[in-house]
Amino acid sequence: MLDLTYDSPKPKVISGAKSDWELVIGMEVHAQVSSNAKLFSGASTAVGSEPNSNVSFVDCAMPGMLPVINEFCVEQAVRTGLGLKAKINLVSAFDRKNYFYPDLPQGYQISQLYHPVVGEGEVIVEMGPGPEGQRTARRVRIERIHLEQDAGKSIHDMDPTMSFVDFNRTGVALMEIVSRPDIRGPEEAAAYVAKLRQIMLYLGTCDGNMQHGNLRADVNVSVCRPGDYEKYQATQDFGHLGTRCEIKNMNSLRFIQAAIEYEARRQIAILEDGGKVVQETRLYDPDKGETRSMRSKEEAHDYRYFPDPDLLPLEIEQAWVDGIAASMPELPDAKKARFMGDFGLTDYDASVLTADVESARFFEDVARGRDGKIAANWVINELFGRLKKEGHAITESPVSAGQLGGIIDLISAGTISGKIAKDVFEVLYTEGGDPAQIVEARGWKQVTDTGAIEAALDELIAANPAQVEKARTNAKLAGWFTGQVLKATGGKANPAVVNEMVAKKLGL
Repeated sequence: MLDLTYDSPKPKVISGAKSDWELVIGMEVHAQVSSNAKLFSGASTAVGSEPNSNVSFVDCAMPGMLPVINEFCVEQAVRTGLGLKAKINLVSAFDRKNYFYPDLPQGYQISQLYHPVVGEGEVIVEMGPGPEGQRTARRVRIERIHLEQDAGKSIHDMDPTMSFVDFNRTGVALMEIVSRPDIRGPEEAAAYVAKLRQIMLYLGTCDGNMQHGNLRADVNVSVCRPGDYEKYQATQDFGHLGTRCEIKNMNSLRFIQAAIEYEARRQIAILEDGGKVVQETRLYDPDKGETRSMRSKEEAHDYRYFPDPDLLPLEIEQAWVDGIAASMPELPDAKKARFMGDFGLTDYDASVLTADVESARFFEDVARGRDGKIAANWVINELFGRLKKEGHAITESPVSAGQLGGIIDLISAGTISGKIAKDVFEVLYTEGGDPAQIVEARGWKQVTDTGAIEAALDELIAANPAQVEKARTNAKLAGWFTGQVLKATGGKANPAVVNEMVAKKLGL
């Protein structure tokens, strides 16, 4: 287990003109389910297809067409719930949420208001070191996860007088992950979404692509006086938390933080001016750095929810849930704890290496049977650093785990020095090949012949008597001789052998 200190949520305190205020944030994260077919039809979910080419009769609401539940989408929702330590409801049901948009051909959305497939869970969000250096974490409670259909996409920039609609996304399965109002600041909100994304990527239940809208968040923001949040915790009376406004469809961690900051200050200004915050849905304009009103906030009764008459209650068996649980992969927190324990990694290195599944897998392949700390150093500093500089992902690495491991093996065997190893890495990165063959072909083997090293050192000592006296007075200056010998041998002399010989020759 990770050694974390769980803090009660620390509020972001914002100073108004008259008094201090605290932030309260709840989030509804919409995650597109990773599935080849839609929630209630067999139509493809492939991205990049021609507009309106992945649309079935069910998706476009043709008369007489009935929805049929996609079992795999339910499995993905259950898997996500298990990853969030949530209660899996063996009986759930679908409801119709009625509203009328051009990109919603049915005139309603099939969702789950009253009986979601997943109940209460939690997300542990690491927030960095605390005042005494201990790593702190926040526990954000999950209220529910429900399945629902996505809408289509309205396109307004293809013609000056007309709008177009693409129904390819209509009916794609979404998981709506609803949190309690436990988040107390912009940074914590972004960290929460990032952690959700990481968990779902490990589970394979959502691809986490925020740029394409496959993961997006509605952010509910309110402000309250210091102490009011504690009153809410004691009474569960939401009236203590202030009137909330919802910022819709946020698909950037940076914009989530900026929008929350702006919205909080907007609400504070209204309240301190004697006004009242109106509950509404707002949009964030990243160009202006501000939120603007979209529509008055609807409540559940405005959508006229009622049980979907075309779908029976969804009943699943505990044995089926247990089977999914048995197939669960190792999740980020557990993997990070294992890396720290098995390989002796620091918290930072383990966090970097477990940030995504592919990075963790690559590191384990490199570290298998080798020194974990050395492997982490090469993966993070040399490989990740180079990939980041060139804008590549780990899956695009021109250096394989086997090749990088080969470099470490050559260092461990004393065949090459750390300096030469970097030259070998450069050749591998740009040209490919086998590390051992590269070293052999280029004559980069480390010089361990003490005779050759001794001859070079004797020549240096004879030519630099003043430097010899300085080194004997101050042992730290002996490093000059080591450096000169390495230079004279083209960096191929074994540094450990050279250091030992320098100390012996100078009588240190």
